[in-house]
Amino acid sequence: MIDVKKIQEKSAMEKLNEMLISMQTIKTKEKVIFYRLLSTMVNAWMSLLRSMMVLEKQEKNLVFKKILWRFCEELKSWKSLSECLGLYPSSFSNAEVWIVRSWEKTWKLNTVLLDLANQVEKVASISGKLKSAMIYPLFILVVVFWVVFVMMTMVVPKLLDIFEDKASLPASTQTLIALSNFFTHYWYLIIILVFGIIVWISLWKKTASWRYLFDSIILKVPVFWEVVRKIILSKFSRIFAWLIWSWVSIVESLRITSDAVWNEAYRQRLLLLSEDVKGGIKIWESIDSDEFFPEMVTQMIQVWEETAKLDQVIVKVADFYDEQVDNTITNLNKLLEPFIIVFLAVVVWFIAMAIMQPIMNLADTVSNS
Repeated sequence: MIDVKKIQEKSAMEKLNEMLISMQTIKTKEKVIFYRLLSTMVNAWMSLLRSMMVLEKQEKNLVFKKILWRFCEELKSWKSLSECLGLYPSSFSNAEVWIVRSWEKTWKLNTVLLDLANQVEKVASISGKLKSAMIYPLFILVVVFWVVFVMMTMVVPKLLDIFEDKASLPASTQTLIALSNFFTHYWYLIIILVFGIIVWISLWKKTASWRYLFDSIILKVPVFWEVVRKIILSKFSRIFAWLIWSWVSIVESLRITSDAVWNEAYRQRLLLLSEDVKGGIKIWESIDSDEFFPEMVTQMIQVWEETAKLDQVIVKVADFYDEQVDNTITNLNKLLEPFIIVFLAVVVWFIAMAIMQPIMNLADTVSNS
């Protein structure tokens, strides 16, 4: 009875451990290395199980090591590689699973794994470009907020203590005093407000309707929306071409690609596009004069769809938008820098004027008397 109880407890712990691991995400760099090494081993005529066992032994990341161990156990039970990848959807996308599944029966798994590594790296770099472009302005805003908070709570109150009659102070100084008093006495409300907004947005985005509204608003933000649209189109084009090249049907490819783009408005449009194609409508006819797809994309798809070379043209579209994303993000950084500098200058000017104006008035009064 004790042995059975221990086995049951161990089984429960293993299930909990598997659930926690399935919720964690493998880094893109680790996944790319995994695909490349597995491709090299399979190309050297090593069996898939033996290759997986070698990778599991040399893996340093404990989470990924546990995943590879699970892969080995599943492969021993005659499961396929695509079925193993499908066990961890947070780490391996639906597109990757479908591509591996399409090539498993062709004995060209080494080729597709190497190409898979390249494509995963390209798709990840596209998403990373926008994040890297936004880190600098966000960092500056956080620093500015922290500096203003320190000045309002520590510096400004001591400087303004020299004025006894605060009612006669200029409007800018009185505004600064009010802000300083608010920061000093109600600082905890600011923290609660910021934390509440972050939590509210996180919960808000989980609902489909509000997420659609939020993503639609992002697509209408000046300057920013152009970068977002190009990144989405680049990601869509590359994954879609990737799936078509792997002999996945167009309808299924559109459905899978809709889950890969992170914008809910584009996801709904791609699902509608897959239904149109399923009903016999051509892709270019469905997206013609659509705000989500530029005229150039529509025309190129129309030409190449009629010549049965859709996967080739979509790759060219992806390459084109990759280059456009690089240029747009570079220009965006150049545009943001003067705005940030002007914003800092305005904040510093307001604080300096609010403090110096009553001092200058006091000096004028003394000199006149």
